[in-house]
Amino acid sequence: MISPSLRLEAVTAENFDAVCAVQVRPDQGHLVSPVTKSLAEAYVHGEVAWPRAVVDGDEVVGFVMAFLDIVWDPAKDPAGRRSGIWRLNISAGRQCKGYGRFAVDAVVAEVRRRGLGPAYVSWHTGEGSPEPFYLGMGFRPTGELSGDQRVGVLPLDAPAGTGTR
Repeated sequence: MISPSLRLEAVTAENFDAVCAVQVRPDQGHLVSPVTKSLAEAYVHGEVAWPRAVVDGDEVVGFVMAFLDIVWDPAKDPAGRRSGIWRLNISAGRQCKGYGRFAVDAVVAEVRRRGLGPAYVSWHTGEGSPEPFYLGMGFRPTGELSGDQRVGVLPLDAPAGTGTR
């Protein structure tokens, strides 16, 4: 059961240390960059980055960063724009409690609210991959790669998190 006090908050001076303290399980470290790298990327790419703390009550339990309306591949498609999940980190001890699903649903809702859909995400494959999680959320592989990560898309014609696309 997800807490009614679960929410996304902007990263501020007040919650910065708690956000930076979010660490995934040691066996996941090769699959997702640390929050500090994400915050540096958010600073450099402020026009498209949307970093948020995942907060339950007074506790920061995770971090999610969206990319909103970026040019995907200007060499191939200068008009192609995309939005979606750039990074998702849920604290090791807080995983499998619905926080990741909440964060993905919240990003998808923001993409939808801004009229920027569909939503995209990329993930590493192999041992410990979050691929089953994203597929369960309804994302489907596009056949593209972003670096060495598989790209998935979620059409926004149905609510996120249902896995019924």
